[in-house]
Amino acid sequence: MGIILEVKNLTKKFGGLTAVNDFSFEVRRGELLGLIGPNGAGKTTLFNVITGFEKPNSGTIRFDGIDITKKSPYEIVNFGISRTFQLVRAFRFLSCLDNVKVACLSPRGQQVAKKVGIDEYASIILSEVGLIDKARIPPIILPHGDLRRLGIAKALGSNPQLLLLDEPFSGLTHEEQLGINKLIKQLNDNGVTIFISGHILRELMALVPRVIAMHQGKLIDDGPPEEVANNKIVLEAYLGKGGKFA
Repeated sequence: MGIILEVKNLTKKFGGLTAVNDFSFEVRRGELLGLIGPNGAGKTTLFNVITGFEKPNSGTIRFDGIDITKKSPYEIVNFGISRTFQLVRAFRFLSCLDNVKVACLSPRGQQVAKKVGIDEYASIILSEVGLIDKARIPPIILPHGDLRRLGIAKALGSNPQLLLLDEPFSGLTHEEQLGINKLIKQLNDNGVTIFISGHILRELMALVPRVIAMHQGKLIDDGPPEEVANNKIVLEAYLGKGGKFA
């Protein structure tokens, strides 16, 4: 299994705050990798830097062997990295189908869409995420769990090799979390490499075979979930000294 994403010595500062601090890791092709850390650990900033929304102060990011460190978000999408956002974003008054069709207009999306038609391609994606029965409904009336699914559908519209999911369980009921968990596993089984962040540990740790732990911008552990969950530094970052996960 080759390396699809390689991050080396990545640092991002905002004034006197170091949000990502000399951070290095790799994502293997076909992997389902988790990123955990308490609120404020730097997870979203790391995703923002990888996807070009923020520029690093130092370090390098290589995707599929190509240096994308200084690339813009649209260039990175066209290389094959797509993402969702912690705050759900959608064209509120367009239909769910049209929301996905916008993403399908990207160069990578059009490679598939021109073979089957853009409406069919967007419909296939909506079926994949469980929203085909709501294709004609505008997102403004969808419940939060369906909005999360729509965000994933939009990210899939650009035909990514690597999908970054930023806190996909946030704000969901336990039942909705289980549904998103099942969807993510299905997408990964279908060949999409997935890097997923979260601070709701139960669902994330049960989903991924490998997890990276982050605290105050630094990588503090990398390994199987059961090992990371018992790391003393990880426990203290989440629960304080003497804490342990149930």
